[in-house]
Amino acid sequence: MGVGKKEFSSTRNLEKGQLGGVIFGATNVTIKECLSKQLFGLPKEHLVYVEKIEPGLPLFLFNYSDRKLHGVFEAASHGQYNIDSYAWTSDGRQCSPYPAQVQVLMRSADSPRHPLTENQFKPIIVDNYFSYNKFWFELDHAQTSKLLSLFSSQSLSASHLTPKFQYVPKSDKKMENEPKAEDVRMSFNGMNLNPKTENWIGTKRKDEKQDVFMKLNELDLNRIKADPPSVFIKSSEDATISQLIEKVEDLMSSKTEQNRKIGYLEEKIIFLEQNLAEAQNEIRNLKNHCVIFETMMGPSDQSDTIIGNEFQLDNDSAETSDTHLDCDDLIYLVGGYDGRSWFSSLDCWSSSQNQTKLLKPMNTGRCYAPVSMLDGQLYVFGGGTRGVWYDAVESYDPVLNEWTARPSLNSKKGSLAGATLNGKIYAVGGGSDNEFYSAVEMLDLHIGAWIPSPSMHEQRFSLAAAELNGSLYAVGGYDGKNYLKSAERFDPRERSWTRIESMNTMRGCPCLVVLNEKLYVLGGFDSNEMVPSVEIYDPRRGSWVLGESMKYARGFSAAAVVKESLYIFGGLKNGQEINDTVECYNEGRGWETLEKMAGGRRCFFSAIAL
Repeated sequence: MGVGKKEFSSTRNLEKGQLGGVIFGATNVTIKECLSKQLFGLPKEHLVYVEKIEPGLPLFLFNYSDRKLHGVFEAASHGQYNIDSYAWTSDGRQCSPYPAQVQVLMRSADSPRHPLTENQFKPIIVDNYFSYNKFWFELDHAQTSKLLSLFSSQSLSASHLTPKFQYVPKSDKKMENEPKAEDVRMSFNGMNLNPKTENWIGTKRKDEKQDVFMKLNELDLNRIKADPPSVFIKSSEDATISQLIEKVEDLMSSKTEQNRKIGYLEEKIIFLEQNLAEAQNEIRNLKNHCVIFETMMGPSDQSDTIIGNEFQLDNDSAETSDTHLDCDDLIYLVGGYDGRSWFSSLDCWSSSQNQTKLLKPMNTGRCYAPVSMLDGQLYVFGGGTRGVWYDAVESYDPVLNEWTARPSLNSKKGSLAGATLNGKIYAVGGGSDNEFYSAVEMLDLHIGAWIPSPSMHEQRFSLAAAELNGSLYAVGGYDGKNYLKSAERFDPRERSWTRIESMNTMRGCPCLVVLNEKLYVLGGFDSNEMVPSVEIYDPRRGSWVLGESMKYARGFSAAAVVKESLYIFGGLKNGQEINDTVECYNEGRGWETLEKMAGGRRCFFSAIAL
């Protein structure tokens, strides 16, 4: 139980037969309640594997406060939902924040427990780490066996206690279910070492330490068979056993030192890998700029082609230019519609020269789809054409000029919004047919899937979204009945959406961009007509103010910011006429209209700066 991993909501998805053990979490605040109630718990998203826990399964408790692993515990019940629905609440009246629960059995009270440091247990479960200090809680049988062995060695080497034997005394009358001599259990500090506990260990693999334990057990079982004692016999009376114990302690001491060295080397490797990853990202960005610069400078003798109703481009087709195009002011234009054709095209537009380079098209025509940048690649998701909505996701690599299929959304939807926040892409709102969504999905590349994220307060179709200062903002849209002027903000630290001050105008299909630490919402449909008005939100003041209006009314347009200049492209005018102009805004200079769009008329598309 304890600290739920907020950014992490995945599992290893081990089958029930593969599950050898489970780690639960706690903090200095919650660990006392875990132990006093003999109850462990996790947030509800972990229930998928907590429900696979059966009585007797090994369990461990990780303290986030000092990052130490406590053990060994065992499940005393099946994993269930809300065994104690008020556990770990401050006043006992709220619902438990950790409802994926299991009752646990403590080891014998007189056995000292020695928690493992992260340097000790991390090499065993290193495959579970998906970041520097975050790991999956599900353990397979091999990992569980190694942890049990390590706990056993910690307890043995620390206590220097001699083994004890437990048996049933002789009686003239044979007791019902009297154990056989081979069933007598030997324990070191409460750790069961009888060969019949292989199902507890979870694997038949025995290391050198286990072999020594087995020899100890065999020697004393033979002695018990010959003359069962009537009191606990101290192993110090047996010189052979004492020698074997010393050998075990030497082995454990050597193994502890090896684990310490492994932990140090692993931390060093992780540090080097992080530096390498940063260097690779920087190299990738430099290559990106170089490739785009080269493609902008190079001529092309291939032309655009129309195949059916889909607008297709050959891989190297481009508008040619003999002038140098600044690769630091590029804006990508993705998909769209010109009144005749649904575009699969990807265009790269230079604001300094008002010229366009045609890049490799998407795998299919796509409109009403947002775009986001992540790790130097452009992601486009959802959308559709001709009333058919998609769940497909593609990413574009500017260095390779290639598109790659990515994990699909959890549902087909269009007119949604998207933004990148803390290394994750968020797909916000949208709709399908006559459904309008408040739902939010998050793409986690570590997991390779879209994960449900907290929903917005309102359903929003044809909304706009953007990231600013570590928070995600969603504005406007249509809820199925009304066009909205409301807005809300998602803080990933709080894992919830909060309403902020509403805009002055209802807006469906607006654009939202960030310029100079402020949000600019541009145009949209106010339930009567497309509007040219602009509103600006300053998060420091928490309020909207009216900005200078654009020269043209626009909706379903696309906007992006480069070099402190805001550009808005195309879109629908009133009367469903498609706009073919580009406007540029600078603080202090206001709006100015550029020449006609190099790509021609376009609406229902998206734009993003490199």
